[in-house]
Order: sequence, then C-alpha cells, then structure tokens
Amino acid sequence: MWRRDANQTSKRRPRLGLALSGGAARGAAHVGVLKVFREHGVKVDCVAGTSAGALVAGAFASGMALEELEEISRTMRWRDFGRMTLSKLGVQSNARMEIYIRERFPVTRFEELPIPFAAVATDLQTGTPVVMRDRGDVAFAIRASCSLPGWYLPVIDEQGRQLVDGGLVANLPTAAVRALGADVVVAVDVNHDGAKFLGAPASVIGILLQSIVLMQRTAVVHQRQLADLVISPQVGHIRWDEMTRAGEFIAAGEESARAALQTIRELCEPQPQEPSRWLSLRRRARE
Repeated sequence: MWRRDANQTSKRRPRLGLALSGGAARGAAHVGVLKVFREHGVKVDCVAGTSAGALVAGAFASGMALEELEEISRTMRWRDFGRMTLSKLGVQSNARMEIYIRERFPVTRFEELPIPFAAVATDLQTGTPVVMRDRGDVAFAIRASCSLPGWYLPVIDEQGRQLVDGGLVANLPTAAVRALGADVVVAVDVNHDGAKFLGAPASVIGILLQSIVLMQRTAVVHQRQLADLVISPQVGHIRWDEMTRAGEFIAAGEESARAALQTIRELCEPQPQEPSRWLSLRRRARE
C-alpha cells in the first residue's frame, strides 16, 4: 500500500488575526498598518477592535476599500460623531456615529461581513468585557465600543446593559481576536509610545494625566503578552484628539508595519497540520 511520505504532509497557512487598540485620533495609524499589509500581500483572516480600533477594524471587515478608509480617516471630525446633551450621564450623545457608519460601510450586519470581526465594549455595572461578534448590528457595536465614559452617554443594549468604551477593560483586544480562531495574533498598540507631548509634569493636572497614561500602559501589559507580535507606532508626540494630523498617524503606522514584516512572514509560513500546537510551542520558546 502506498504511504504518503512524512515530507509530503499537508501544510496550511496559520490564520492571522489582527487586534487594533483604542486611541481616539491615533486610531488612524491602524490604516497605515493595513496599507502596508495589502502592499506586501499579508492576508488578515479576522480582526477585533476596541474604541477607535473597532471603527477601523469594522470598516476593514465590512469590505471597505482602503483608499476610502484612508480618506475617511483624513476627513472625519469629532462633530461627525457627537452632539451635546442635557443628560447627567454624559456631555454628548454619540448616536450620530451609527448614522455615520451606516452611510459608509458596505454592510452593517455581523452575519454579512466578509471578514470575521469583534468589537469590545465594557459593561458599566459589572466592569466586564462585552464582546460583540457573529450576529447583530455592527454600527451599534462600534458605537458602544467608542462610548468614552463621562463624555459620551452610555449605550443601552437589548439586555438593558449600560455599555461604555471597551478601553476600560481590553484596550488591546488580543483575547477577542484569538477567540475568532486566529492562530497568529498581531496587535497594533497606538498608545504604547505614551504621551511625550505632556513633557515632565509641572502641575497637579500634569501629574494626574501622566498617572492615567501609566495606569493604562500597566493594564495593557497582559493583553500585549497574549499577542504573537505587537506593532507600536511611534505617535507619543501627538495628542489623542488631533484628528487633523491623520496623515502623520497613517505614516507612523506604515513605518512600524514595515519594520515588522519579516517577523510576520515567519509567523505566517505554512506549517504542518495541527498548527495551534506548533504555534504554542514556538510562542513558549520565544517567551
């Protein structure tokens, strides 16, 4: 009887998952990463995002052309998403974001997305992550993931939960994209470069802001460890609210992605069947 030689064992390419962090205007750097991936033929099989990362990830997963996504990144402004409110629960409502998304995304139902996508929000009452995927309204999920507490009103879901920004519990959604079936997880952390624009604290407010940045970096350490590779665009010199500097954010994302290409190619080389075991051994060795 003919037997297949061990060297002829079938191989398959590991599924690549992309985890995009929150970071307000800095989220435009994710677009630069995606541009380099396309340029070099890096195929993304699934994607998860938190806050600004959810907006970019959702647009990409919906099949939006990168040229259009880049144009949106360069032209969007805060007024496109929020309007003032008299509520005691927030300064603005971000209901406009759902309209903005519906008018631009090719599809807005999870069931219809060409690429699996997950958006992460936070249950305000329990402090637990709420991962939205598989079915439902993409526009609602992204809006919930972007609802910065204290500024935007909480978003109420069908179960009556108050949902706010996913950055409170999983600003780098590596676990969410792993749950989508990714063998290899590449994370993009647009906050790792810190807030260099603040300089050395010279007041109580400065100390508070610097403390918040440090706490966020500490909280995301575990989420970075769950990734096989983390790309960290160098954008610490630009504030999170500077949407008019999208071009600089995109360029920084491109530069950091190009520097990571060789490692990504190595991680995505076709491997013998049972890639999860092989990848876990490789990840353990690297750690």
